[in-house]
Amino acid sequence: MQKFTLNICHELLKHQFVKFLFVGALNSAFGYGCFAVLVYAGLHFTFALFLATIFGVIFNFKSTGALVFGSRNNRLIYRFIGSYVVVYIVNAAGIKAFSLIEVTPYVGGAILILPMASLAFILNKRFVFNYD
Repeated sequence: MQKFTLNICHELLKHQFVKFLFVGALNSAFGYGCFAVLVYAGLHFTFALFLATIFGVIFNFKSTGALVFGSRNNRLIYRFIGSYVVVYIVNAAGIKAFSLIEVTPYVGGAILILPMASLAFILNKRFVFNYD
């Protein structure tokens, strides 16, 4: 049974989108960890969030590039940032659209997690890391 489970995990990790989701979870843990450590160190939450965002973007760029797309090209960071600006705008518009039909931002944001991950994956695959 254990070998069967390991084989399934191994097969799943061959797919870029699955790797992207796992790396996304790692990136989220890193970003939140930075935020929590900085707040614990006494920084105001707004400054801690700002620094955690900067650290997170750099970490996300390196981990997504290397672990998902096999890229170590640092010049692609501008495309990476641009792709996440697009994701942010689409996500904000989606949450706003849900609010028009009285869906709370919490629920709207939760509904949009997988579509936004899919959009981020497509943008990264087509417009960021295919130029390596």
